[in-house]
Amino acid sequence: MQAIEPTAMSNQDLHSVVLSSALAANTRIAYEKGWSRFTDYCREEQIQDPLSASPEDVARFLVQLATQPSPLSGIVLSMGTIALYKSAINKEYGHAQKASPTNHPLVNATLKGLTRLRGTAPRQVKALREFHIEAMLAQCADTIIGQRDAAIIAVGFAGALRRSEICDLTVEDVEFLKCTEGNDQHMFLTIRHSKTDQQGKGQKIAILDGHTIRPIHRLRMWLNASRITHGALFQTMRRGGHVRGKPLHHSDIPRLIKHYAQKIGLDPKEVAGHSLRAGFVTSAAAHHARLDKIMAITRHTNPSTVMKYIRDADSFSDHAGQNFL
Repeated sequence: MQAIEPTAMSNQDLHSVVLSSALAANTRIAYEKGWSRFTDYCREEQIQDPLSASPEDVARFLVQLATQPSPLSGIVLSMGTIALYKSAINKEYGHAQKASPTNHPLVNATLKGLTRLRGTAPRQVKALREFHIEAMLAQCADTIIGQRDAAIIAVGFAGALRRSEICDLTVEDVEFLKCTEGNDQHMFLTIRHSKTDQQGKGQKIAILDGHTIRPIHRLRMWLNASRITHGALFQTMRRGGHVRGKPLHHSDIPRLIKHYAQKIGLDPKEVAGHSLRAGFVTSAAAHHARLDKIMAITRHTNPSTVMKYIRDADSFSDHAGQNFL
């Protein structure tokens, strides 16, 4: 990151840079999308200046978000995303040093009403278990793109990675370890930035190759086929199978997962990029892995978050009613 030269910009510009750097990357992206959606809405409604919108304008915008599918995805946004978009508007008004209409009682009442109408329970994506991953890997073609996809699925699952973490990996973040037999059976992945490491201190994950998923073997195959030696680990491809030198975007991961999930008979609407991470935790819990060992891979800081997956995986084992129902 380049040093900020205070003399090269105004105090207001400097303030904007500092505020921007305080936001997590994914939050920044969501704010940008939210403000873009709002400016599009203002254009459609012939509101001349988005920074002069009334509370009624913002309230109608929130209602539209909560009741109409997105023009890009065709999906109605979750209430959590709608709340983020409301914060995005507030942030832009703050940068412009204007009173935000999002703080008006009408806007808050509208959001509360929509929340009651829609409910606040988060959508829980399907956890892709180890047998799902094995079946998906079998569907990856013996091509350079297929090898890339197989490496993404295997490494993403074995490392319980978030989609942004997969896309941010570089070759320099991979450390292959030689075992006594001389085979690459272990490796370390260094995660430079993550949801639980906002300061970018870095977190190291131990990865085993195993016998079926084989993330290390599949990553080796991808690197050998692509001839990538530095920079982004997983890159976009040109037609004909040539790497472009550009990292995948985080939105590419759920599309990839949905594609292979559909190939093995799963409903693509039920899976997402998070299905790899959830699947590792659920699979580890089903195979009675220790909680501390699971958290060492997932880097969760709150055991209760991991326990949710464990309860889901263990719901019917030693069921309270098994001896009398």
